[in-house]
Amino acid sequence: VQLQASGGGLVQAGDSLRLSCAASGRTFSSYAMGWFRQAPGKEREFVASISQSGGRTYYADSVKGRFTISRDNAKNTVYLQMNSLKPDDTAVYYCAAGILPTRDVRTYDYWGQGTLVTVSS
Repeated sequence: VQLQASGGGLVQAGDSLRLSCAASGRTFSSYAMGWFRQAPGKEREFVASISQSGGRTYYADSVKGRFTISRDNAKNTVYLQMNSLKPDDTAVYYCAAGILPTRDVRTYDYWGQGTLVTVSS
């Protein structure tokens, strides 16, 4: 499966953004999806994940209550709604597909190219 992330940009603290990740192929609904992010000089970290049906979602503590992951299997797309953005949220955001909606970057088999989110104070 090929993944294409979009929706990043430059926003101010407190603003909202919605990231999208469009997947190619007919098997999107068979994959759990995750969002990860990587800030300059830091390791890639887990943000959120969602099960194949969308019934289970998981979040990093740092984004819980502010970010929402969702998916539309009919559109082969996963979303990340980001509210109350903070400068610490500045990073390149990546979507990924795997078998299980884990927090472990190593368990995802396919990755999008990343979209940059910059939050100014």
